Amino acid sequence: MTETPTVTSGIEVRQLAGNIGAEITGVDTSVPLDSGTVGEIRRALLAHKVVFLRDQPLTYATQVAFARRLGDLVSGHPIFAAPAERPYLREIDSAKGTRANHWHTDLTFVDRPPAFLLLHGVVIPPVGGDTIWANSVAAYEGLPGELRELADRLRIVHSNDSDYTDATMAAGRDDYISRIFEAEHPAVHVHPETGERALLLGGFARRVPGLSPQASRDLIRVLQEHATTPEYTVRWSWREGDLAIWDNRATQHYAVYDYGTRHRRCERVSVAGGVTTGVDGRPGVMVRGDASSYYAGPA
Repeated sequence: MTETPTVTSGIEVRQLAGNIGAEITGVDTSVPLDSGTVGEIRRALLAHKVVFLRDQPLTYATQVAFARRLGDLVSGHPIFAAPAERPYLREIDSAKGTRANHWHTDLTFVDRPPAFLLLHGVVIPPVGGDTIWANSVAAYEGLPGELRELADRLRIVHSNDSDYTDATMAAGRDDYISRIFEAEHPAVHVHPETGERALLLGGFARRVPGLSPQASRDLIRVLQEHATTPEYTVRWSWREGDLAIWDNRATQHYAVYDYGTRHRRCERVSVAGGVTTGVDGRPGVMVRGDASSYYAGPA
């Protein structure tokens, strides 16, 4: 049997900001890569939390093939149907009212949010449309000691009916709450690969069990504002063909909506994640909704 050829790349990793982000060069993710190169990409991703590769000539098939080298895949989205014959794809398309101009960690309203996400720039406006990522590990480490101890003990319910949803509905996407999902996660979870502690917050964070609505909002706001301090961030200016890969377990991100009526379209594929685990060992749990079909992937 003839083995599938692999390509060994002269990979280079260049750090972009003090606490997060790196650009990887010397790699073409549209072709089969040797395990050593994939391992280097994974190590860079875990170290820098988000990595960027320019000029990646990806199709749906090759993006899926590369993503599978990082782990099993989940369906495109737990709520929205994927495009025909592309079941792993989530289209981020401004022409369809899809925006993400709110700080968030992807899909924390389910108990097993994705581990990694791969976003390919297909149509990029000539001006605007940058994305900002924040390092949730560095943010946790930067918390004042007493606040860090409090965060270690907190649990937070995340819901798709949230502040993020309000922004989505303002863009004409009221179908986002056609099905309600809620999951309770630790406010600080332990990263399953690095062992680092990371804040788990973002726009889907809804309430703290046992606290009043006002107290919940105030406490989440204090932690969230700290987590997105500029010193913990990196900003990426997109070009068509760019591929961004981020560790969803260690980041938040914000897609800047400053391109008006210009078209912006990216394509996302998601690598499966596990149940979150708190500092005390307690797992995240589903509170409302059934996401089993999302985890199972396409039929």
